[in-house]
Amino acid sequence: MKQPFPADFIWGSATASYQIEGGTKEGGRGASIWDTFSQTPGKVAGGDTGDVACDHFHRFEDDIKLMKELGLQAYRFSIAWSRIQPDGTGEPNAEGIAFYNSIIDCLLAHDIEPWVTLYHWDLPQALEDRVGGWLGKAIVPIFGDYARICFEQFGDRVKNWITLNEPWCSAVLGYGLGVHAPGHADADKPYVAAHHLILSHAAAVKIYREEWGHQQGRIGITNNCDWRMPLTDSEADKAAAQRSLVFFLGWFADPIWKGDYPAVMRERLGDRLPVFSAEERELLLGSSDFFGLNHYTTMLASEPDPDAEVETNIAGNGGMAEDQEVHLSNDPAWTQTQMGWNIVPEGCRELLKWIDERYDHPEIYITENGCAVEEPDVESALQDVVRRDFFDGYLHECRNAIEQGVDLRGYFAWSLLDNFEWSWGYERRFGIVRVDYDTLERTPKLSAQWYAAAIASNGASIGGVGHPSAESREQAAESR
Repeated sequence: MKQPFPADFIWGSATASYQIEGGTKEGGRGASIWDTFSQTPGKVAGGDTGDVACDHFHRFEDDIKLMKELGLQAYRFSIAWSRIQPDGTGEPNAEGIAFYNSIIDCLLAHDIEPWVTLYHWDLPQALEDRVGGWLGKAIVPIFGDYARICFEQFGDRVKNWITLNEPWCSAVLGYGLGVHAPGHADADKPYVAAHHLILSHAAAVKIYREEWGHQQGRIGITNNCDWRMPLTDSEADKAAAQRSLVFFLGWFADPIWKGDYPAVMRERLGDRLPVFSAEERELLLGSSDFFGLNHYTTMLASEPDPDAEVETNIAGNGGMAEDQEVHLSNDPAWTQTQMGWNIVPEGCRELLKWIDERYDHPEIYITENGCAVEEPDVESALQDVVRRDFFDGYLHECRNAIEQGVDLRGYFAWSLLDNFEWSWGYERRFGIVRVDYDTLERTPKLSAQWYAAAIASNGASIGGVGHPSAESREQAAESR
């Protein structure tokens, strides 16, 4: 047995409303941009939609009982805005309020702490139509009004709030590359959408702290970031790796922890990057009680060949290649998930250390980490050794980061259930629990059993499944 994690470390799992709920036309729910996008031919693999998904809308009680059996201490889920306000504004929908009240009460009855995300990509379609979605600044106070309803209705029991999930994805994939809803493809729109997402976060936090401080909860934001490892020891490649991290994470985290966008982004983008007013910068600075991080993979970064055409890689530069001027590549020695993402546990450790240093030792929660694995049949799904080893390796490096001084307070495995994986439809499975999409039967996989044991031992069992050590992987990397 290894060293356990800190005594108050939080062990959880996570999901998102559109990916698991289904019931898209029930309970007074309005349409979201993902309803529209997934119903548009050619946008989602297999023509899949979230109309049924995992049917969590009808099965949440059984799902929560399963969480309890696995020993989860916390559950991160998102609220579908269009269940609360079907057209994005106005009086709350009583049926939607009752649905989430039932989930929260059921979680607490099973001693599972609810962590609630206000926005996980499923914007009410009516707001896309009326104000241009995240491209219109009118969305900022509208999001604040929605957040206020949630604080009022659920805040007596919910003590951990996340305003936005991965605004980088909302901005880049939704407005830059067009591979996510609402499907815009434009070089400048991501910066506009991101600006309004960041301001919406600040608006919600201001409302929570000023109007609902008596609830004594915490509120923050979750950003996603992959680690960037310099291809070589050259100063140019080191600078490229840093620039890539800043364009990825610093874009959204710097305004909140430093009060403005990173200087390198301003230098490269000029007036394409919106400007915060002095009042907005003041609202943003310190507007997160913790640092929420979603992390999945690592890539090699290098200074691009000036004579070569810059690549646009969704999994890498994410459409911002021309602005960053960073070449991204993979080490052929790295194994990959079904998504084509590299499995590099030590990248997680190094990213945690980078965040710790850049943002002055914040309280960090990994709010998503996991992997998709090819599971062509039930047997291979239930014996998901690759996923088990993935979790073991990444959590082993999380413990190493803690031992090196990082203030990591919790970990949420992605995902509790196999689910609708956005533009990949149901072709990609991230769950520690298998979902049969014909019968909707749930079956815990090997990774779920492993995770339950890890929770029971407070992490002392982590690091013992026989996969290559971080040291051997790093030695292999050094010999590239």
